[in-house]
Amino acid sequence: MPAANQAALEFLLTRRSRPAKTLTTPVPDRAELATLLTAAARTPDHGKLEPWRFIVLQGAALPRLAALVNSRAAALNIDAAQIPKAHAAFADAGLIVAVISAPVISAKIPAIEQTYSAGAVCLSLLNAALAAGWGANWLSGWASHDRGFVETGLGLAPHESVAGFIHIGTQTNPPPERPRPDLDTTVTWIDT
Repeated sequence: MPAANQAALEFLLTRRSRPAKTLTTPVPDRAELATLLTAAARTPDHGKLEPWRFIVLQGAALPRLAALVNSRAAALNIDAAQIPKAHAAFADAGLIVAVISAPVISAKIPAIEQTYSAGAVCLSLLNAALAAGWGANWLSGWASHDRGFVETGLGLAPHESVAGFIHIGTQTNPPPERPRPDLDTTVTWIDT
């Protein structure tokens, strides 16, 4: 039998994202965040292409992006009911790490595998933050898919996209448990 890391397994079996709207300050400082980003960067990456990067959003960047949500919503004619939540995701945050999918041209590694790697970085960063005792949540939303928002607000190149906005902070109250997938309906066993 292999040696189990029981603490890590227990963490994964009980991990729970914290709703971003319940996170507050303090947030990780630069050194603490560097540790979390280092853990996130140890993600599966077929071909060692590093087809992703991080943009740390804090301070004046957050109200600037909240204002950009409002102007882009008006330009796109977004339903007024969707605007406050997207605005608050930036206006009320203390720290967000934007994980950027930045595919690399490769004859060997398909773009979809590079996209999967960026998604794995999001989950690794989320879990690293939770394991370090912070509250964290992985969000996206309509603004993350709007080229005007991501190019103007984040400086993304045309081939880049947002894989996720990882909110990290201090949780104000523990999240309620939620129903989990029923393995009897989601697992197929093939023995032959």
